[in-house]
Amino acid sequence: MASSSRTSFVLASRASKLAQIQTNIVRDDLEAAFPALSFGTSFMTTEGDKNQSQALYLLGGKALWTKELEVALKENVVDMLVHSLKDVPTILPDGCEIGAILERENPVDSLVVKQGLPYKTLEDLPEGSVVGTSSVRRVAQLRRSFPGLVFLDVRGNLNTRLAKLDAPDGPYTALILAKAGLVRLGMGDRVTADLTAPILFHAVSQGALAVEILADDQETRKLCKMLTHQETQWKCLAERALLRELEGGCSVPVGVSTSLSQIDKSTGELTHAVLTITGCVTSLDGSVHVQDTLSQEVESIQGAEELGRNLATKLMSNGAKAILDDITQDRRKRTSEAKTAE
Repeated sequence: MASSSRTSFVLASRASKLAQIQTNIVRDDLEAAFPALSFGTSFMTTEGDKNQSQALYLLGGKALWTKELEVALKENVVDMLVHSLKDVPTILPDGCEIGAILERENPVDSLVVKQGLPYKTLEDLPEGSVVGTSSVRRVAQLRRSFPGLVFLDVRGNLNTRLAKLDAPDGPYTALILAKAGLVRLGMGDRVTADLTAPILFHAVSQGALAVEILADDQETRKLCKMLTHQETQWKCLAERALLRELEGGCSVPVGVSTSLSQIDKSTGELTHAVLTITGCVTSLDGSVHVQDTLSQEVESIQGAEELGRNLATKLMSNGAKAILDDITQDRRKRTSEAKTAE
């Protein structure tokens, strides 16, 4: 929508209940910051929403959740796209950019036990218990510490997955879910226990919302600047630079944990901080795990991204490349087998 001095803007996202809640969070923030402007919403179903039967591991990259939305953005049908940043590809289409990254919710994963069962931790679960998750990152890491548990794919939106968990005849004893989504949906009371590093490193950018815009849309960029939470931005861009360098897609077992300590607090802007990032890559069976940490003073987004790239290089030289190569071969083989079976 290229006309100058616009007074109305349209935010678009996926049609799931969680995506709508997240879009409304961004809309409300914009309305509070710019009361003279009008902000509408539009929701659409993406390819990732339509295909609920195949395992995420075999479906390909993150563009499944963003491609249709980006078409609407490029055709000037909408002005901003609201995403869970962890679902956004690390390389965006030409002409698109991340305009804002909002303050992050708690990025950890959580254990959610079937209603009526007494278990409080993963350690409590009896051997052979079925734990539902669609994330190979979670499965790969948790297999290291909990080889006696059985991990089973579970797809659908959060309400659907929780219904599958609580079904009396359902196979699942528990699910592993992102805490941020449960909290935003008002279901934080379903969290049995948080799973934190070093047991489980969360996904890149987990818990953060992002706004994608057209790179040449100066008006919208100015609005987005008001939304950005700099500490979250620096952390998430470091994590995304790590993942981009590792060439990890939606279903590659790359985990992270990032902290930031601001040094110069003399201004309202974040200009100088110590950034610490831990990254790990784990083989699908959990038998090989490569993990490392880098920490340094950074003074810009570019410095944060450089730290992420440097950590990726270190991980690759310490064995992550061999793990990722094996995963790529395994995915190709299983995708081919799935097509043959159709």
